[in-house]
Amino acid sequence: MNALDLAKRAYTSPDAPTRTFRGTEYDLFARITHRLKHANTGEAKMSVALVRALHDNRKLWDTLADDVADDANALPFDLRKQIFSMAVFTRQHSSRVMAGTATADVLIDINTAMMKGLRPTPATAPMLSPVVTQPHILQRAMS
Repeated sequence: MNALDLAKRAYTSPDAPTRTFRGTEYDLFARITHRLKHANTGEAKMSVALVRALHDNRKLWDTLADDVADDANALPFDLRKQIFSMAVFTRQHSSRVMAGTATADVLIDINTAMMKGLRPTPATAPMLSPVVTQPHILQRAMS
């Protein structure tokens, strides 16, 4: 056992739940949506915080689009198409927000809907798959 393993053991509770890809996706959406909400004034007005939140939101949706476009993605084809379409819409609407012709309200609504879909109920938890099926893709969205 090396020093890194010892440090992980010392600072990790053995009872801590294992993090799932689905949980990681939820957390990414939650963090970005929180930032969008706080930076969005409801007016077509730009701030550095809003531009950064929009950039990170685009990066997340671009990552999702890349993954659902891959034939190896295990999600049903129709769901993959819907997610891809939302990614395209998100990119286009983000440009409108940055141009000052729209607000981020609809982006917040879309992210909130995705979070609801990612949050399992006890009955559906065993059946649900993450949107991103390849772990290295999530790493790109988080960087």
